Amino acid sequence: MRLQDFTDKPLDTCTDLELFNALMRYTTAAAEGRGYNEGKKKLYYISAEFLVGKLLSNNLINLGLYDAVRDELAAAGRSLAELEEYEHEPSLGNGGLGRLAACFLDSLATLGLPADGVGLAYHCGLFRQVFEWGKQAEVPDLWLTWGRESFLKPTGRHYTVHFGDFDLTSTMYELDVTGYGSRCGRLRLFDVDSVDEGVLHSGIGFDKHAIAKNLTLFLYPDDSDDAGRLLRVYQEYFMVANAARLLLDEAVSRGSDLHDLADYAQVQINDTHPTMVIPELIRLLVERGIGQDEAIRITGDVCAYTNHTILAEALETWPAAYIERVAPQLMPIIRDLDERVCAATDDDPAVRILDDRGNVHMAHIDIHVAHSVNGVAALHTKILEETELAPFYRLHPDKFNNKTNGVTFRRWLVECNPGLTALIDARIGEGWKTDAAQLERLLDYADDDATLAALAEVKQANKERFSSWLEGHQGVSLDTASVFDVQSKRLHEYKRQQLSLLWAIRTYLDIKDGVYPQRPVTLIYGAKAAPAYVAAKDIIHAIITLGRLVERDPDARGWLRVVMLENYNVTAAERLIPACDISEQISLASKEASGTSNMKFMLNGALTLGTMDGANVEIAQLVGPDNIYTFGLGSDEVIAHYQKADYNPADYYRKDARLAEALDFLVSPAMVNDADGTMLSRLYGNLTQKDWFMTMPDFESYCATKAEMLVAHENERVWARSCLVNIAQAGYFSSDRTIRQYNEDIWHL
Repeated sequence: MRLQDFTDKPLDTCTDLELFNALMRYTTAAAEGRGYNEGKKKLYYISAEFLVGKLLSNNLINLGLYDAVRDELAAAGRSLAELEEYEHEPSLGNGGLGRLAACFLDSLATLGLPADGVGLAYHCGLFRQVFEWGKQAEVPDLWLTWGRESFLKPTGRHYTVHFGDFDLTSTMYELDVTGYGSRCGRLRLFDVDSVDEGVLHSGIGFDKHAIAKNLTLFLYPDDSDDAGRLLRVYQEYFMVANAARLLLDEAVSRGSDLHDLADYAQVQINDTHPTMVIPELIRLLVERGIGQDEAIRITGDVCAYTNHTILAEALETWPAAYIERVAPQLMPIIRDLDERVCAATDDDPAVRILDDRGNVHMAHIDIHVAHSVNGVAALHTKILEETELAPFYRLHPDKFNNKTNGVTFRRWLVECNPGLTALIDARIGEGWKTDAAQLERLLDYADDDATLAALAEVKQANKERFSSWLEGHQGVSLDTASVFDVQSKRLHEYKRQQLSLLWAIRTYLDIKDGVYPQRPVTLIYGAKAAPAYVAAKDIIHAIITLGRLVERDPDARGWLRVVMLENYNVTAAERLIPACDISEQISLASKEASGTSNMKFMLNGALTLGTMDGANVEIAQLVGPDNIYTFGLGSDEVIAHYQKADYNPADYYRKDARLAEALDFLVSPAMVNDADGTMLSRLYGNLTQKDWFMTMPDFESYCATKAEMLVAHENERVWARSCLVNIAQAGYFSSDRTIRQYNEDIWHL
């Protein structure tokens, strides 16, 4: 089978769009020809997000067709790289949660495990980020309008979902998930035919009350009012009501009598968004003739829960009145579960499902009913067990376990960094693509000058490739001889983009005083802020404002650049990550559950500048202290500060003149004259009066460690050696390893 078989005329006479559509049909046919992973027991990975990224090249690589298609097109004088630009990135996720889910689907398919992702087909995704007057603005990302036929296959499966005061009928679509050299899995996405993009107005605004028209418009619709919060509950129930019916129907079709459902189906609850699948499964089992006690036991045997955060605001809690309105049929079951918890724990309020204010704690349902509760990095799981979820750990110690996250090396190295892939293949062969532990064999070349020089050449080529892409994407040209210092992730105060911003201000002020870095530094940020997250938007505005100020200053521009990528997504990440020199992983210790960008940067030969937080701890253990740069308070110190409430940012402002000068610069005329003074003043007040995520205590240590890192970068051979060690030790962070552990310990597929 060739691409030519999918066009009705010679390739060299086709338009680009005709060729792109032919490519999509070709890959769909090839995937269907591979068949699907099947088995008696099947996993349903339910998640609000699946940030899958563009699919064409990834599918061609996994299907073993990339080189043949590239060569066939080249023979006709056409470019595969140019055709890839026609593809719309599916806007089905936000950040690490959705990117992890996508990696897991890739590994599940590659490992031959019968598994489907289950979620929603958001028409406008999260949003498309645009910068207006130096601020983030949001517009709809209408990927589905232009991409439905290219991506999603209708299945003919429909379910009627009963809400409190109306019914809606779903339509299920499928997206093939290609395994690397194996059969395929599927991503099942539910939609509502009545959803109407015409209800949109003023950016991403819409009538939140018209549920039939807006239910699957957006991922995480604005929840700053009751209507928005209710809409999220409608979305979550719609997702799990469809997922529960799907898994029951498929289990019965494979031979289950429902009493043995756990032999046929496994559910992984990815964060708390799919939690209502637990009471919904109990309800459906009872409806089909199974007693309540047995239905709860069966549901517990089927369901497992992954906790992704220790941040209280991310552990969803919904007023019972919301669930009464959206899915009143669930509330008797939730009350029964709460009564059982009370009876077993002497009414301990810390572990109640329903609190005394009438709120339903979703994570508490998961922990009490599911048979497994896992964290996503060793430190994260330790904090859950010892601090954040300690009362639950005392009740259910056998349920708790750790599954450190991972990423798929097919996309995050093979596809996005072909130069490095070729270098690795030349040194150790191709077995690492399915057995990532083989990357350790690169350590044999840690002192090989030719390999280290080749590694440096690959990095330089990637920097030039990224700079070229950025110039076309955003009109910004970079100095590729500078150090690329990158912080790309969701914008949240605990991730502390504000810390590197203060370093950038401090560096700018030093340059103005005639103190220059060893070599020019380009700070690159990629991040979206939630539409209602005011503090995060203030940080974005400050970064953009500083970047414009530096650009206009001829004394500084040759030594420092500050660049904010517009609409950071998987496509941008695939270009940025291979180009990075310094990977900023600077969250406040104890606050980042794991992180996965830290793994992607490490895999692509960047060195980590980070706190001992999340998976940074495991990276440090693997690469050793000479190959990572760590700083800042430890998790125990941070937790102690919170418990004692003894942190006062004013203490640091008074005693550190360099820090105070950087903070004051935020509201100086140089900044305010070209910015929204209210936003900058609000950020300044937030940092100097609250600083909830302790930017100031880590500032001195951060600056000193980065200075040490920039000095080290000047020794090209030593730096390249550290990069090679990081790549060689990255094998542990393959999502194939993570999925094998899930399967061995939890799913037993």
